[in-house]
Amino acid sequence: MFDVSQCSEIQCPIQFVVGLLGNKWSILILRELFVGDRRTYELLKALPGISTKVLTQRLRELEAHGIVDRRVYAEIPPRVEYSLTAKGRQIQPVMATLHQVGSQWLAQESCLCPMVSDDV
Repeated sequence: MFDVSQCSEIQCPIQFVVGLLGNKWSILILRELFVGDRRTYELLKALPGISTKVLTQRLRELEAHGIVDRRVYAEIPPRVEYSLTAKGRQIQPVMATLHQVGSQWLAQESCLCPMVSDDV
């Protein structure tokens, strides 16, 4: 978990961003939010393997850094939606580049990615 109190100790901007977004779930949460606003159950469905606890932790971290906005609607049952803030949308070019590079690497015959297998 990224500790917000460490921000002032980090001198390298790359280290700062990787510390915040460098775990598997934060990046994948952002990927889903680029599609549009999501409720918790939608994120859980889109991210197989993530627990409710970890999802909540990651969303809180992203919210604490102003990357994700959490809106609670006064309904019964309560409805909570998450969306990207303007700051969160700033990562879009990086995500697009990651997608482009990943697509190229996965297309290479030498890719040893277990997700790309004839056995699947």
